[in-house]
Amino acid sequence: MALAQVIRRNQPRFGGERTGLLQQARLGGPMPWVIAIMIALTVMAAATGLALSNLARNASAEIAGGITVQVVEAAPAERDRQAEVALALLRNRGDVAEVRRVPDAELEGLIEPWLGEAAGTADEAIPIPALIDARLRGPVTAQRLEALRAELTASVPSAKIDAQAGWLAPVFQAISSLQWLAIGLVVLLAATSAAAVWLAARSALGSNRDTIEIVHLLGGTDGQIARIFQRSIAVDATVGGIVGLLLGLIALFLLGRQFAALGSGLVAGGGLGLVDWVAIGAIPFTGVLIAMLTARITVLAALRRML
Repeated sequence: MALAQVIRRNQPRFGGERTGLLQQARLGGPMPWVIAIMIALTVMAAATGLALSNLARNASAEIAGGITVQVVEAAPAERDRQAEVALALLRNRGDVAEVRRVPDAELEGLIEPWLGEAAGTADEAIPIPALIDARLRGPVTAQRLEALRAELTASVPSAKIDAQAGWLAPVFQAISSLQWLAIGLVVLLAATSAAAVWLAARSALGSNRDTIEIVHLLGGTDGQIARIFQRSIAVDATVGGIVGLLLGLIALFLLGRQFAALGSGLVAGGGLGLVDWVAIGAIPFTGVLIAMLTARITVLAALRRML
């Protein structure tokens, strides 16, 4: 009699819109909030990786072919003479696309924070070298740089030439390391989210074991039971994904304002484009898909061992 009452109590719930499995309230359980935290962290990690990728690409394109010529000469008159000779040589080369001498006032503004206002005066003990910024057509190879250095130093003995990409190489290496770190964080957070769903599904299976056995007696299949858990996890993951996305976007907005206040051209090159925002917006959907697949696989595997 008791078994018949249990069957009658569960029979109308199975196969309909209501089910006796996973009775916890959606917003009251921990799963939506766990997923929300994971999604928020994933959004921030992914946005950081995309911003670093844009920064590295824009900076690399900006300095591609760029070279810097310094005329290091203590005497101002001789320094200016050699700088004009270097400018003439560079302008007469067919492989030089752009060339300009950086104004002395601009140089003084660059070194003022370190050497003070009097650093660029004529009677200052620390002379400022003449600086020429040029851009070659095509990449700056070691052979091209060496040939240009030999031609310049023959007429301008005080000239020192460097590829702009050379002294920025450590910066690009650091950016690359941070990109890999962001990718690793995204993968780790995805694995952690899947593990949380796995634990929640296993816990729900254990607490509803008797109900599952009755459903099997009523003819329910493993696939039908798995869909019940899958729908429940999908709702939790959707709620958590929306909340996590909003939290992540708020954090990105606040961080973006802080970096924008720096006023640095290098930082500005790390802005996110339309494709980047679409990828970030797809993170909650990917999280829901991972949660549903994890729940289904976990439940089906556990049911096979249970029976």
